[in-house]
Amino acid sequence: MLELAVEQIAMGQRAADKGEALALLADRLVADGLVAEGYLAGLQAREAQGSTFLGQGIAIPHGTPQTRDLVFATGVRLLQFPEGVDWGDGQTVYLAIGIAARSDEHLRLLQLLTRALGETDLAEALRRASSAEALLKLLQGAPQALALDAQLVGLNLAAEDFDELAWRGARLLQRAGCVDSGFAAVLQQAEPLPLGEGLWWLHSERQVRQPGLAFLTPQQPLRYREQPLNGLFCLASLGAAHEALLERLCEVLIEGRGQMLYQATSSRAVLEVLGGEVPADWPSVRVVLANAHGLHARPAKVLAQLAKGFAGEVRVRLQDSPQPAVSVKSLSKLLSLGARRGQVLELIAEPEIAAEALPVLLAAIEQGLGEEVEPLPQAHQAQALPAEALRAPLPGSTLQGVAAAPGIASGPAHVCVEREIDYPLRGASPAQERARLRQAIDQVHSELHGLVQRSAAAIGEIFVTHQEMLADPALTDEVELRLAQGESAAAAWMAVIEAAARQQEALHDALLAERAADLRDIGRRVLAQLCGVQGAAEPEQPYVLVMAEVGPSDVARLDPARVAGIVTAQGGATAHSAIVARALGIPAVVGAGAAVLLLDNGTPLLLDGQRGRVAVDPPADELQRALAERDARERRLQIAWANRHEPALTRDGHAVEVFANIGESNGIDKVVEQGAEGIGLLRTELIFMAHPQLPDVATQEAEYRRVLDGLGGRPLVVRTLDVGGDKPLPYWPIAVEENPFLGVRGVRLTLQRPQVMEDQLRALLRAADDRPLRIMFPMVGQMQEWRAAKAMVERLREEIPVADLQVGIMVEVPSAALLAPQLAREVDFFSIGTNDLTQYTLAIDRGHPSLSAQADGLHPAVLNLIDMTVRAAHAQGKWVGVCGELAADPQAVAVLLGLEVDELSVAARSVAEVKALVRQADLSTARALAREALQQDSAEAVRALLERY
Repeated sequence: MLELAVEQIAMGQRAADKGEALALLADRLVADGLVAEGYLAGLQAREAQGSTFLGQGIAIPHGTPQTRDLVFATGVRLLQFPEGVDWGDGQTVYLAIGIAARSDEHLRLLQLLTRALGETDLAEALRRASSAEALLKLLQGAPQALALDAQLVGLNLAAEDFDELAWRGARLLQRAGCVDSGFAAVLQQAEPLPLGEGLWWLHSERQVRQPGLAFLTPQQPLRYREQPLNGLFCLASLGAAHEALLERLCEVLIEGRGQMLYQATSSRAVLEVLGGEVPADWPSVRVVLANAHGLHARPAKVLAQLAKGFAGEVRVRLQDSPQPAVSVKSLSKLLSLGARRGQVLELIAEPEIAAEALPVLLAAIEQGLGEEVEPLPQAHQAQALPAEALRAPLPGSTLQGVAAAPGIASGPAHVCVEREIDYPLRGASPAQERARLRQAIDQVHSELHGLVQRSAAAIGEIFVTHQEMLADPALTDEVELRLAQGESAAAAWMAVIEAAARQQEALHDALLAERAADLRDIGRRVLAQLCGVQGAAEPEQPYVLVMAEVGPSDVARLDPARVAGIVTAQGGATAHSAIVARALGIPAVVGAGAAVLLLDNGTPLLLDGQRGRVAVDPPADELQRALAERDARERRLQIAWANRHEPALTRDGHAVEVFANIGESNGIDKVVEQGAEGIGLLRTELIFMAHPQLPDVATQEAEYRRVLDGLGGRPLVVRTLDVGGDKPLPYWPIAVEENPFLGVRGVRLTLQRPQVMEDQLRALLRAADDRPLRIMFPMVGQMQEWRAAKAMVERLREEIPVADLQVGIMVEVPSAALLAPQLAREVDFFSIGTNDLTQYTLAIDRGHPSLSAQADGLHPAVLNLIDMTVRAAHAQGKWVGVCGELAADPQAVAVLLGLEVDELSVAARSVAEVKALVRQADLSTARALAREALQQDSAEAVRALLERY
């Protein structure tokens, strides 16, 4: 076990760089007999994989798994560097802790250092420490108190054996925030100790965040190793925090008072014996929070001020939350609860003031704390309109939904309303229910494996994610707890799935929130297995599937030859079901409203997945026109594919470049084969996301060089790293923001980490050689952002000359378009990202399930910003591209031509069609069309104009 001691510390060391510091550490480890010669190579290899900088001036170099055979004995050696050592990425190390370990024992050291890392100015204190004793004291940090309170006591639990009781103890510790999810597994490996009187002791120091003790008693008498099992202590050990408690427990046992623990009927009685935190016996009331935005600053301030009018203490906690109660008089503590609409608050007051304070505070919360509040629905009522208030769409009517997958389809409706599955709430026994659930999960996992094998890559990845969800210990641990309380496998499983799905839906990120559908999808599959419910058979003839929300596995099981199209009542265009439908080539319209579920089976439907429309029992002539349009489009696509390598020239000889958008370096040859004349958008964040840690310069250079090699001299336009609060990297933690789309993202973020941007630019310039490279910065909204980024390129360009380099920006925010005349004097080009430009111009989240249909890039406001950008660029002799989804919209191509855009960059599969659309147009007509479009007052009016065109 790794522990820190004075004799391991060498003060006042000096090293010119990281390499020299690693050599000093290796020499010390070898000299003290901990490792063999050659361990230095392991330290160096580990740093190459990723920096071992821990924070606060500390690094923890250690070997790789391949060098563990060189370790003779587990141990650490510490070197203080008062002058500091550059550890890369602008990080300075004042203390290097070299680790020799054969397994993951260094994780224990991380746990020991956790308290110290939370101290402010630790790095400076480590630099100035004058003795080994002083330095060791800094590392040990403030001692942590042992957590032992009511939430860590479980009495009369329905446990069948020792292992189940131990698991329950680990779960209590995890809920209290004392341990990580893996603690239960390591605790099962620990050796139990009998204390006498049927009390047992079990402890581990691995996977521990803070010290804590749980005490549990079984409902029925149990035996373990031929001895009584009356109670179990589970200790999460960290340092010496538990020693005082252990001494007190020994006194209790010596005095023969053990029965006071295992016969206790309340947590208070246990805590009084052990000296834990005894809960105050105060009156309490509960109230449901109805404020639309939860307990945010304004209502919390009102509540705190009211509470301050009472002399005694008043506390509040979230019901069913492991968080302890906080003072109602503290605004910051109230905000830390994160209470949301619909959650239950429990108010607790000192007995002396409870009768006066609690009614006042309760009434204030019910009235909204200064805000107007809408009544919460009853628990048994659905959020949606009741079915009796809806009417099935009438024949001849048209429904507007969200375009999810392009194409025109027709056929009889096949309405699949999710049927209720009845299941018992209580189970036969925890062991039997556990076995049933395990069998159902295994069966679903096997089915998903089959879907992965049969599906295309994009769809297969979704089912791999579903497999990972099934194996998530956070889900299975919650289910296990419910099974132990006597619930049936079905009831426990569905309760946990629904709670997890609601958590996802509460997230700020629309893309992450929509993953709730995936959770419910796997939940439904497992439930069907548990209850022996077979899915409804699909009709033999081609049909249009109608459902409330189609899960990805529902879509993948369908036969595209028989499913003409898909219509859903709910959902957004970014849901996995929409992704799967597009991958299968099935036209789809989502979010069409609950009324579609009332259609009779067999009702003729005509859907347009490009426009997001569904016609109910359309007239024969309308149906005939639509099917003729579908057939004509199919013929046009076949001709376009045959001519995909021909240039995109209008009928009057105007050339437009058609490039492809890509997100990875592989498969570039296939992109060129589809007719792309270059790459107009390389989304480098996807390359960063594909690596488990921040890719270094050499790794990035190899990725970019692969793309340039595959392009064979064609231009490459690269967007620098575009991540932020809405799409963080797992190894680059970013603070949660209330509105990440308006927060630190794109160039704003990379300018805050200039080393990351410099590494990326260096890799790009090195990979370019003499090939055409175009670099653009995302989310530029101000001149100083552009100038700071451009200055970095120019500085590196002096070091790494590139013959054919252009540097520009993405026009994604309205301010960039409004500043286009000023920016055009300095940039080499503009690339318009219409997805974000539309979102920011219209103030509509493009992932919003009900509003996303209104986020149309053909809105005149967006078109005017594009026009403004193009005119400003051309006045300075600069070119403009469009790389958003609008560039591939068949209706929009003529308008963009008329606005005189120079380049269109689209998904590789759309290149041939866009080229064909350019060839069908002539520039003079397109210019007139664009001028007329700019004068319209809505996106609908623009599209109506284009329909006539």
